[in-house]
Amino acid sequence: MSTAISTDDYVLGTHDEELARLGLQHRVWRSRALDAWRRAGFSAGQTLLDVGCGPGYATLDLAEIAGAKGRVIALDKSARFLDALRSAAVRHGVANITAKQIDLESDPLPAANAHGAWVRWVFAFLSRPRDLVARIAAALRPGGALVVHEYFDYRTWSFARPSPLFDDFVQTVMRSWRANGGEPDIGRTLVGWLEESGFRIESLRPYVDVITPQDSMFAWPKAFVESGTRRLVDLGELASERAEAVRLEFDAQAAAPHARMVTPAVLEIVARV
Repeated sequence: MSTAISTDDYVLGTHDEELARLGLQHRVWRSRALDAWRRAGFSAGQTLLDVGCGPGYATLDLAEIAGAKGRVIALDKSARFLDALRSAAVRHGVANITAKQIDLESDPLPAANAHGAWVRWVFAFLSRPRDLVARIAAALRPGGALVVHEYFDYRTWSFARPSPLFDDFVQTVMRSWRANGGEPDIGRTLVGWLEESGFRIESLRPYVDVITPQDSMFAWPKAFVESGTRRLVDLGELASERAEAVRLEFDAQAAAPHARMVTPAVLEIVARV
């Protein structure tokens, strides 16, 4: 059963189902995150920031990289997410994580003099994302690296076999996102903001996958459809009958011969101050 929505909730929720979905999402994207961190120079003994850490799935990986002589400062608005991270750190015997509750819209980041920062699907949910760019720059030491994963063309999410119903669902997700102050295609403008704030772009990599229902990545969009439709119903932005129709259409598309899905387009940015 899902928990009640808290006062520090965000547009996709902080309920049990969302915690599970975020865990699945991290497992799907983990290899790409690890590769980006390696290329950015994240290593043992460093201070690393996990900005918008959520329940901390990536935080635990960063803590392993930083090692006993390094530390990870995990930042999020949700007390529920931070509690989940602290519990996971205790379970795994990880002692080099500091979890701090802050509002990424407005609060200053810790003056960490950090070697690196990681941000995944955070700028897209903020009403003032450009301000966070400057605050991250101030929290990094000279030469510090920033690694970002953000969408830059969410509309690529589609099936190879045309589905007006599913395409309309994707548009509904984007409208809801924007109605709550965010921007799903934030990657389009983020690169310029980084350069204006003194970052030097080291690499830009687009990730758009064409997958089958047999691919391990397929579980990621499937989980979002399951939880996202219900979330949109809770927000009053999707009728329950329409939500059920979307779920049935997704399953029908997945079961069709030669099924293919195109994933939402993600931009990976590695930048340095």
